[in-house]
Amino acid sequence: MKQKRNLWLALLLVFALTLSSFAACGGDRSDQGKTSGDTPAQAEDAVKGSVMIAAAASLENALTEELIPLFGKEYPEVEVTGTYDSSGKLQEQIEGGLGATVFFSAATKQMDALADGGYVDRANVVNLLENEIVLITSPNSATTVTSFENITNAASIAIGDPASVPAGQYAQEALTSLGLWDRVAPGASLGTNVTEVLNWVAEGSAEVGIVYATDAASMADKVKVVSVAPAGSLKTPVVYPVAMLAGTSEDNTEASKKFVEFLRSAAAMAVFEQYGFKPASLEARPCLPPIGSDCRSAATRQHLFYGMIAYGICADTHILKDRVRRHRLHLRDRDMVGLCRLPRQEQYPAYGA
Repeated sequence: MKQKRNLWLALLLVFALTLSSFAACGGDRSDQGKTSGDTPAQAEDAVKGSVMIAAAASLENALTEELIPLFGKEYPEVEVTGTYDSSGKLQEQIEGGLGATVFFSAATKQMDALADGGYVDRANVVNLLENEIVLITSPNSATTVTSFENITNAASIAIGDPASVPAGQYAQEALTSLGLWDRVAPGASLGTNVTEVLNWVAEGSAEVGIVYATDAASMADKVKVVSVAPAGSLKTPVVYPVAMLAGTSEDNTEASKKFVEFLRSAAAMAVFEQYGFKPASLEARPCLPPIGSDCRSAATRQHLFYGMIAYGICADTHILKDRVRRHRLHLRDRDMVGLCRLPRQEQYPAYGA
């Protein structure tokens, strides 16, 4: 009798953890299209506070022209302000004490660095959008450049500074994979953010430039796209993660959470798509611990457990599915440690080896 009672208690505990996992990983896949924005605000109108979003320059138009005003209609008592620059510069400003409550990066590198420094709770990071990098020139340009492969035909080339600008880092990665970076780098003009590069090309100061597809689309009357980065030239997708910052004051926590939730809503995603962004794929939104985590720690094991139980939400890989099917109700420490030691590409298929 006692054994049966213990068995029932164990099953109830597993069931409770399973339900918690969906909250930990952001609910089911439809959460990306759900928020209070899909229903009248009513009680939500009571939310007050201030939100300061530190966002990549490529997000400025979508946020300032559409999304912040749209959020304001639903939450009129929340004040939202923004600062826009390269993700690298924003990272440095946040580390230096910038009073932002939400960080929206144009690459995972800067978000990961802030998470490592304790400025962001990694469990709250959502890889929300994807973008592309493209080669552009001015509409009336007589350039003979027709693709990334013959970019060296240009007399002047502009890219974001790879030291701090994600678009520049992606440009460097693509050109390196094509064997062209060493020829391009010495004479390239390095912009402090992607908007500066865009403007140089639009004004004719640079013959060609490499920017995000969304930025090129925002100035379609002033620049034209010559080519998209060749398939395989980037090891990882151009992913935009967003998260509330860990140092957000109690007075602004609820407002900041609502703002991030709003950015994940169907209404917000529709706006992002109008500006040329795409929703991030499941592979770009893993719910597993960071590479190099101590798999013996209770926190890491719990996070890993959540990620495995919610595999349909958090990681679309056959390896996770197989392990979940076999161990869903009988996960042991050795199973978790074994999964944690999988090669990087099997844990995070979108992040490469």
